[in-house]
Amino acid sequence: MGKLIDGVWLDDAQMAAAEATNTDKSGAFVRAESVIRHWVTPDGEPGPSGEGGFKAEAGRYHLYVALNCPWAHRALIFRILKQLQDVISISYVRPRRSDQGWVFDADDAFFKDDLFGKSALHEIYTQAQPDYTGRVTVPVLWDIQRQTMVSNESAEIIRMLNSAFDAFTDDKTDYYPAAQRDEIDALNERIYNTINNGVYRTGFARSQAAYDEAVTALFDTLDMLDDRLAVRRYLMGDQQTEADWRLFPTLARFDVAYVGAFKCNIRRIADYANLWPYARDLYQTPGIAETVRHDIYKQGYYSKSELRNPLGIIPAGPEIDFSEPHGRERLT
Repeated sequence: MGKLIDGVWLDDAQMAAAEATNTDKSGAFVRAESVIRHWVTPDGEPGPSGEGGFKAEAGRYHLYVALNCPWAHRALIFRILKQLQDVISISYVRPRRSDQGWVFDADDAFFKDDLFGKSALHEIYTQAQPDYTGRVTVPVLWDIQRQTMVSNESAEIIRMLNSAFDAFTDDKTDYYPAAQRDEIDALNERIYNTINNGVYRTGFARSQAAYDEAVTALFDTLDMLDDRLAVRRYLMGDQQTEADWRLFPTLARFDVAYVGAFKCNIRRIADYANLWPYARDLYQTPGIAETVRHDIYKQGYYSKSELRNPLGIIPAGPEIDFSEPHGRERLT
């Protein structure tokens, strides 16, 4: 994946010589935390972290995303749910990383950097902070006016999109309602630890014990959610919330990628009586299908890897139809 150290890009080989891998002594995968965490607010006042001065305005902010990244997928979804396509512009990095990490393609209109014409995302990071040290991840929310990064933390970016830009959109839906926040936060925490990040803890485990712990926790939570969805259409009831849309990117990738590439193979999502129709229900929400690219997911997760796929062979299947009727309306 590479990393910036004091503003200098180190590729995988250089980084391996400079630091340990992202696993602890037990062989368990440990995800690095995001480090740029300012907030866009309606009036520009400071948010829960970082500094103020980032006022919500149409045309001021730009998103950098990758189609195959589940964390960036969250931001893509909320940009569509909140009808912010004409308010916040967007650039896509190429789906597969190179030795330069996430990169753009100047010869491809879809995958070029529309703001600066840069060749790699790490150049965007150092444009904002020349001595930046840390992982270079998507999504990135960029302030065009101040010429700097607002945030690279997906969980916080989607909350900004949920509420900060309501003056510029006809969609006033609140996906993080005050009355349900404690329950949403608790559910988010378990889903993140055991499912969103759990598939990576399973797939990147470097010991049998680490794998066994991660895969057990993953399917314990999937089983719990399947039971929960037997009596309610969405995780919190009749209305979609942030919790649904933090879960969905993992469900969208699960059967085509995580089952095989990450050994998350006790059950498929398609084997669940309630999770599978629920995933189709979310997919069929207007605008969401266009954010899902199973072909790109397979290319990314089955890319050549000495540990997981040494020959780089991409499987032809499975064939999965998210457009099948879901029948979840009866629970509303």
